[in-house]
Amino acid sequence: MQGADKGLTAELDGKDLRIGLVQARFNAALTDKLAETCIAELTALGVQPRHIRKVTVPGALEVPIALQALAESKDHDALIAVGCIIRGETYHFELVANESGAGVTRVALDHGMPIANAILTVENDAQAWARVDEKGRDAARVAVEMANLLEDLS
Repeated sequence: MQGADKGLTAELDGKDLRIGLVQARFNAALTDKLAETCIAELTALGVQPRHIRKVTVPGALEVPIALQALAESKDHDALIAVGCIIRGETYHFELVANESGAGVTRVALDHGMPIANAILTVENDAQAWARVDEKGRDAARVAVEMANLLEDLS
């Protein structure tokens, strides 16, 4: 994009990008599908499979520390957080949802690195399954767009 058009349209060309993805294994059937959908969209956007690094962690609370390690490696243009937190009968849902989200944001700001947050926070399995495909695709698009935007701004 050139001149006045810059920034008005999303740049979704991932051919020169390196993307890191951190997947929580808790609620694995859902997070496996989220990651699969996300990776499929990344490749559809031109990201080379060899330039996609996927790591897994036990749960959503561990996602930020793995994102931090990937950010510190400086090997990636953007990162993606993948997880699924389903409300239970205790306050634990709020704790995990709030702390994992805050951790993802902190890593992004501390490292000046775009991180697409695809950690679902839902009431039940049905809500999670209804959102898994679109959220996976959306996270891939956000990561590519923001990596390109930050490159243009620097």
